[in-house]
Amino acid sequence: MTVAPHTGQIVESPAAPAAVPAARTWHWHGEDDTAAFAQRLAAQPPLLAHAFITLHGDLGAGKTTLVRHLLRALGVQGRIKSPTYAVVEPHEAPGLAPHASTVWHFDFYRFDDPREWEDAGFRDIFANPGLKVAEWPEKAAALTPPADLAIHIEAIDDTERQVTVHAPTAAGQRLLQGL
Repeated sequence: MTVAPHTGQIVESPAAPAAVPAARTWHWHGEDDTAAFAQRLAAQPPLLAHAFITLHGDLGAGKTTLVRHLLRALGVQGRIKSPTYAVVEPHEAPGLAPHASTVWHFDFYRFDDPREWEDAGFRDIFANPGLKVAEWPEKAAALTPPADLAIHIEAIDDTERQVTVHAPTAAGQRLLQGL
């Protein structure tokens, strides 16, 4: 008896479905919609307290506006300035308590040397509790951890925005469900 050589799997298991990160899209018709989104996000302090959120979009798309509304919704008082020149601004956010107290707002727009990451102590910041929010994350992408939420803001006109939120991590998917 001649036996043909085996060329395929003996037992075939169904292929695992490819992991597809969760995503949702919104249309904001003005700044009130931006504020409402920020309030829904801020209403999840146990999940938000240790999250990393990246903000993507052209200049003027509304990234900093979203951060300002999120910080206000988390109870940050006083002036909230963009960290464009400082690269990072810390904010004490009572709305995250008791899970964390600090929001680190990064703006990597002017970031162009990976040594800045180490010199500035960003590795230590990311290793500690607190919400991290980064504008222009692609400028430091090789150095940052994976984002829990990646928020893409596209300006349709002066007031309307199309916003797509990707949630590539389990923590991000839980945050996205709460929105």
